[in-house]
Amino acid sequence: MSDPPDLLSVDFAALDVLCRLHASGSFTRTAEALGVNQSAISYTIAKLRRVFDDPLFVKQAGRQVATPRCDALAVGAAQLLDVYRDLATPEVFDACRARAEVVIACNYYERLLLIPAIARRLHEVAPGIRLTITNASSDGPKRLLGDEADLLLGPLQEVGSGVYSEALFEDHYLCLADAAHPCAGGAPTLKEYLALDHILITYDGSWRSRYLQELEAAGHRLEVAMRVPSPAGVAQLVKGTRLVATVPARLGAHIGAGLGRFACPVLAAFPLGLTWTARTHASPLHRWLRGRLARVVRQQMG
Repeated sequence: MSDPPDLLSVDFAALDVLCRLHASGSFTRTAEALGVNQSAISYTIAKLRRVFDDPLFVKQAGRQVATPRCDALAVGAAQLLDVYRDLATPEVFDACRARAEVVIACNYYERLLLIPAIARRLHEVAPGIRLTITNASSDGPKRLLGDEADLLLGPLQEVGSGVYSEALFEDHYLCLADAAHPCAGGAPTLKEYLALDHILITYDGSWRSRYLQELEAAGHRLEVAMRVPSPAGVAQLVKGTRLVATVPARLGAHIGAGLGRFACPVLAAFPLGLTWTARTHASPLHRWLRGRLARVVRQQMG
């Protein structure tokens, strides 16, 4: 009869490997993220398989798929790791001496209007904090919950339990057009606006602008002449044409120099702010960082 597995032989590093592999579904990506050889990941999982008497991951359709036992273990392991991180975090935070990497998920709007001011301020007061900016798109909440990002900066949305958020400011919409466009500098009615030749920003299908939601709720539709995946480049697209692009007002003011601008007749404000999870909620470093970012953003947005 073989000896029972030693449960205490499993350390936090092994549990971290389990959680990361569970989230990524790839031995290769997990090894790359941890900066180790894939054989090290295989060795750790083999050990965990013996301890928990379960295959944990099985190959299916070219991907590592977690077993039900593994799903349950990953949830429990993530909770244990969160508690351990909180215990290991120093109670006193010194921004000048801090050394950390923080991942912020955001999109074009935030990268253009907010990140430069955030980066400058952090460089001044906490030079040891390194920023990694990653694309949020529709995966922003998923990146947070999968521990791929520490903060989500952008339009606030429902994510789920164990998630926190803070609204920082609101934006609404304006329209960009060529300076010679008949509506430039004017105030078209809703009927006139609907009949214009619109550039529709689709955000790759991952986000539905609030003004579109309001229009659709009222039973209206735009005359779409062009679809683009992002606001990047729309200023060049409307120049010299009859096309009109409806964009967040603060972004339009930033990129619309030399263009015609007019108010969007659809009144649809939307809040932007910070979102984070329970993993970083109590961390002194992250509490300081959220407060600093909130202050910088509010100053930047007037």
